[in-house]
Amino acid sequence: MVTSRSTAAARPEGVSLRRRGPVLERAILEATLDQLSSVGWNGLTMEGVAVGAQTGKAAVYRRWPSKEDLVADALQAGLPTLDEAPDLGGVRDDLYELCRRVRDVMYSKPGFALRSVLHECDAEAAERFHGLIVTGVVEPSARLFRDVLQRGIARGDVRADANDDLVIDVIPAMMMYRSKVCASEWPDDEIAELIDRIMVPLVRA
Repeated sequence: MVTSRSTAAARPEGVSLRRRGPVLERAILEATLDQLSSVGWNGLTMEGVAVGAQTGKAAVYRRWPSKEDLVADALQAGLPTLDEAPDLGGVRDDLYELCRRVRDVMYSKPGFALRSVLHECDAEAAERFHGLIVTGVVEPSARLFRDVLQRGIARGDVRADANDDLVIDVIPAMMMYRSKVCASEWPDDEIAELIDRIMVPLVRA
């Protein structure tokens, strides 16, 4: 007698589980992020993604005709969102908490995958994925930093001209530089030092 359990046990690795629609698409996108995190852009293949998602290669190609299309959708779907600025009553604590959230996005699985793509892919593809960093991380975080500073201006603990493009660029520039050049993973104590030694004196009223 053949049961569903015995059929599942006999199924060769990589053969489709017959999922369809959004369930299958989520599995493929998640497998793409896993592949990027483990083997990077150069090692990622559509076949490897299909095996990781336990589906057929044709199911991947039907939805994404190229590796670039697949990776772009996986990164866009996976990046955590930065929805609203913290409001803890003071600019120091607000900046500290916001930096921790940005750090968590940078070092999430999608964030790590995105950075690995930018380091490995060719110039044309890098330009496409650079846009994801801008729209998925840089622009949302800049908007929230502006919200924090504007709230501080209204409270009186931030000087009126501090909500400026150059001031807004200081934190992401420091975080990107020290993560790439110094291999810092931005533990909480480094974030606190950045806020206390640089940002608070820079914006203080």
